[in-house]
Amino acid sequence: MKAVGAKTTRGLNLGATMIAADNSGAKIVKLVSVKKGKSKKGRQNYAKIADWVKVSIRKGVPDMKGKVFDAVIIRQKRPYRRLNGERIAFEDNAVAILKDDKGNPKGTQIKGPIAREVQERWPSVAKIASIVY
Repeated sequence: MKAVGAKTTRGLNLGATMIAADNSGAKIVKLVSVKKGKSKKGRQNYAKIADWVKVSIRKGVPDMKGKVFDAVIIRQKRPYRRLNGERIAFEDNAVAILKDDKGNPKGTQIKGPIAREVQERWPSVAKIASIVY
């Protein structure tokens, strides 16, 4: 995975509930695991902005409910610092559901803004976003 141009903070623990911000059919998802996540030995893993995660669909279209999908975190409430010194925090935690390992999104549009760090690491997800902060 490509590096992110920000000093990201630990934003989300395993089990956190988030909003699915795309039109894939999912509404609320639960964080199950972090793919390629790095953590200290003995410490529970965590996710941050632009991370590749596994999520379980909690609310949404009945045929998707309960299934596990790959996703990308596009917004987090916890503030993180960019290299130019500014701090960024969004008003909710949100993900975009992926349909394959290459990073292609399942939906065709994303509601709300996404972080610039997501655009650096996942250009195909940024293409369907309306606003990039």
